[in-house]
Amino acid sequence: MKAVTVKKIKDELGYKDSKELIDLCLRLSKFKKENKELLTYLLFESSDEESYIESVKEQMDDLFDQINTKSYFYIRKSVRKILTLTKKFIRYSQKKETEVELLIYFCKKLKNFKPSISKSTRLTNTFDRQVVLIKKVVATLHEDLQYDFQIEIDHL
Repeated sequence: MKAVTVKKIKDELGYKDSKELIDLCLRLSKFKKENKELLTYLLFESSDEESYIESVKEQMDDLFDQINTKSYFYIRKSVRKILTLTKKFIRYSQKKETEVELLIYFCKKLKNFKPSISKSTRLTNTFDRQVVLIKKVVATLHEDLQYDFQIEIDHL
């Protein structure tokens, strides 16, 4: 089966009544965990972005605390997992401010991580790439927000 375009899906959804749309959403949520997480964000958490950001930060804290520090291999693997999860939560929100705030928090946690990431070229490169990405996104924001975030970036 070949998937149709988003436009065709949008047009077809326009013909459905609210009961059918509810059934489609519920059926969609049963297939993948990401679909259920996205619906949870859209229905319950999108109205309070600050608490959403805090819950993601708490989850990041827990994951950083669980990292196996016996070898840099395990540290790199765990950091990539945390970054992938963070990017997934950023995609749910689709707000640039949320993206910058979460990535800055990730970079702070990574920079302050013990053992130091400076002994691993790959971890340092991961950190540097995220800082470059943060700077790109900050450049698209309002000037006041740019100034506030630039102060935080300078601390990194």
